[in-house]
Amino acid sequence: MAKKDASEIQEKEKTAGFDLKNFFQESKEELNKVVWPSRQQLISESAAVILMVTLSATLIYLVDNFFSWLSGKVFPL
Repeated sequence: MAKKDASEIQEKEKTAGFDLKNFFQESKEELNKVVWPSRQQLISESAAVILMVTLSATLIYLVDNFFSWLSGKVFPL
């Protein structure tokens, strides 16, 4: 049945051009299938991402400063 549905869709796409109304209708149908996170889940995962980005940036900053200091000791001007 899935192949039949897919072939019907392909036939419709071949015969019809771009239809703006159909595009928005199908987009709305697809967005209704999305499982949206809860507010609490969104906040906790956003906080985790911000924390990890901050920790990564701090680590890169510290390593960069260490190598800068080390290269200054090895190659003094």
